[in-house]
Amino acid sequence: MTKRVAIVAGEASGDLLGAALIHAIRSRWPEVEFYGIAGPKMIAEGARTLYPMETLAVRGYVEVLKHLREILRIRTGLTRTLLKEKPDLFIGVDAPDFNFGLERKLKAAGIPTVHYVSPSIWAWRYERVRSIAKAVDRMLVMFPFEEKIYQKEGIPVTFVGHPLADAMAQEPDRREARAQLRLGSAAVPVALLPGSRVSELELHTDLLVETARELLKKRPELHFFVPLATRETREYFERRIYELEARELPITILFGHARLALHASEAALVASGTAALEAALARCPMVITYRLSKLTHWLVKRKLLLPYVGLPNVLAGEFIVPELLQDDATPANLAQALGNWLDNKTARDLLRARFARLHAELAKGHDERIIQALAPYFANPSESHVPPSAYAPDCLITVRGR
Repeated sequence: MTKRVAIVAGEASGDLLGAALIHAIRSRWPEVEFYGIAGPKMIAEGARTLYPMETLAVRGYVEVLKHLREILRIRTGLTRTLLKEKPDLFIGVDAPDFNFGLERKLKAAGIPTVHYVSPSIWAWRYERVRSIAKAVDRMLVMFPFEEKIYQKEGIPVTFVGHPLADAMAQEPDRREARAQLRLGSAAVPVALLPGSRVSELELHTDLLVETARELLKKRPELHFFVPLATRETREYFERRIYELEARELPITILFGHARLALHASEAALVASGTAALEAALARCPMVITYRLSKLTHWLVKRKLLLPYVGLPNVLAGEFIVPELLQDDATPANLAQALGNWLDNKTARDLLRARFARLHAELAKGHDERIIQALAPYFANPSESHVPPSAYAPDCLITVRGR
């Protein structure tokens, strides 16, 4: 009998991870069917989407409130569908505020639930771990330190590594990337990554454009590349370029191709998130920035547990790249920080070596670990007597109780 898996991702980074997950599962069980809420990359891997993923792609308390009615309508409809159809497995890909509530109801109804990508409980809102325990049968984590957190809390967990770390070259070919972008020998490329959601572009586009203007005052050789993941984000950025009278700036908008831009660039200005990790894996020196609405920032700041928010710094356990957030995120400050990387080749080379070590820590055979962790859910009826531990990889440890 064909296994049916319900899966939900809520934004472009989740779509990327969800596609990697589907690809890994289908490499072992090609007959598995996937449906739920999926983005274009997941759909390309064969998933069927019941609702547009873009509706969920909002971040921040205030921003979510604006779309809350539509988000709740979708979750109610999806919950009703899944409780009726009873898929063999549910996988929530990130989107914790949406997925954990859904997973809790499905788990209570006897539907196995797996969550793929831990929320940043190590950075803020650690108390969510209690609701996670009620929602998931297994947590799949990407970073080594996360496994110990869930083991301590008695939540079944598997460290699977990061699919980007396996997919991206350990030695990026920067010369080839420059050639693909048709850069002359004198041009100095800089990548600008404003985020994957329209709500993020609304907060970051003007800031990035003004930072580019500031940098060009002293460095006319710069050329900026802006990779955007969706038609909506591209249209928004193009409209703001026009409204800011910035069409004369040497900015090339790419439809996707973030990895290409990062491989080619001497430095990048990155909105915090998965893009910062992708920049590190591409060996691209960066400055991390992010803005939230004032109310959302005030609420988040009160719950922060770490002094840094960017994944490269979190993984390193120290500041290895600058973070200029909220009120510190001004064109002058960002231009200065980016200029420091552009002016210091030795510093760039040292940072690239540090990024290489982080890359090695995350490239752990993601697909095979996924297959081993999920094997119990796809066992044939004749194999139903086999306990989950028989499939478990060495890295899988379940601690019962607190």
